[in-house]
Amino acid sequence: MSSKIDRRIKYTRLMLKESLMKLLKEKSISSITVKELCALADINRSTFYSHYSDQYDLLTQVEEEIIQDMNETLMSYNLGQDDEALQMIEKIVEYVAANSDICETLFSEHGDPSFKKRVMMVAHDYTVKNWMDTYPVDDPKISEYVSLFAISGSIHILEIWLKNGMDKTPKEMAEIINNLTNKGLSSLR
Repeated sequence: MSSKIDRRIKYTRLMLKESLMKLLKEKSISSITVKELCALADINRSTFYSHYSDQYDLLTQVEEEIIQDMNETLMSYNLGQDDEALQMIEKIVEYVAANSDICETLFSEHGDPSFKKRVMMVAHDYTVKNWMDTYPVDDPKISEYVSLFAISGSIHILEIWLKNGMDKTPKEMAEIINNLTNKGLSSLR
């Protein structure tokens, strides 16, 4: 009996998530109503409210799921090891590819602007800590600046890659990001 309930809950949440992503492609979260979400997901409002308090809560849950997945991926690698850094970037790019519809929507003009900042801060906090441990510098601000530069650029590269229909493989994108991060523009020669 419990597994049937779990499957129904998962199905309901999946339908609501998909409905939200579909609506976010057309308009901002502030323009989306619970009534629209329920109609598109083909569920009633009381079911919606048994899972989420409003459309913002649903969006937050979707974003938190991605942040949690990103944290788990980052924590399982050591950036100080060159091969592990590339593997980590490739895993993140593969995750973005596997969830391309959601990621592209959340990074779009209709997505939550604070989400991109949160993704950047998670990656920034992880990379600064790792770089500081691996490459200690006299001025910690330099590591912070380098990290913000690399992460901001990487996120923008992934956004464009998604908009271009993922015209390169995740492995190729990971190599581009890794080379630009570690060697700068000279890696393109």
